[in-house]
Amino acid sequence: MIGISIAGFDPSGGAGILADLKTFTSLGVHGTSVITALTAQNPKKFFSNYPITIEYIEEQFDSIMDEYNINYGKTGMLYSDEVIKLTHKKLKSNYIKYVVDPVMIASSGGNLSKNNISKTLKNSLIKDSILITPNVFEAETLSEIDIKNLDDGIEASHILNKYSNVLITGGHLNGNSILNIDGKITVFKEDLITTNNVHGSGCILSAAITSYLIKGEELPVAISKANKFVRIAIENGRYGTLGF
Repeated sequence: MIGISIAGFDPSGGAGILADLKTFTSLGVHGTSVITALTAQNPKKFFSNYPITIEYIEEQFDSIMDEYNINYGKTGMLYSDEVIKLTHKKLKSNYIKYVVDPVMIASSGGNLSKNNISKTLKNSLIKDSILITPNVFEAETLSEIDIKNLDDGIEASHILNKYSNVLITGGHLNGNSILNIDGKITVFKEDLITTNNVHGSGCILSAAITSYLIKGEELPVAISKANKFVRIAIENGRYGTLGF
């Protein structure tokens, strides 16, 4: 079982490619990766990012596809319109089904995109995805509406469901995550955990969903199992990041 993550590199090990690969490994999946940008950050502070050239991103893709047969993957930090378009082309041409974590802002506060990439995300990558997993900020940016409560979140999910199935994560909605599959709404209510160990939770959630899809689970089951996996990881977190 093999998966691929296309995302940025977090040297603290809490988010991005390293978090994705740890998640894949924990769930019995061999992880491959395409690094789109380097970052200097830790769970509390964002310093800078350093984008990888389009040519080198493409070469990473091609080197992996030359050796492996991959059916499922996920995306994280893509940084620019050009990277989004290339990622979409490569995933589609290699018939890889994928989950999109529309990463835009680091949990430590840094901007992880060159500009407002939401339009390009929606019109290329997202429209061919299995699922998108935005947090509330990302859902607001993509849907162009303010989300102040659960009803706002449901409205945003319907807007985004025109492009793909969507799971709006509930960390900023009092623990209410909103799943919209083909217009059908399911709300998951979880008690919030008092902890600082949440750096990378969105990366790990999308990587866990992808892992369970690779293992043959249907999307709703994959999401349910991934939510439980992330909760356990938060409960066992250390060093400002999630634990495995």
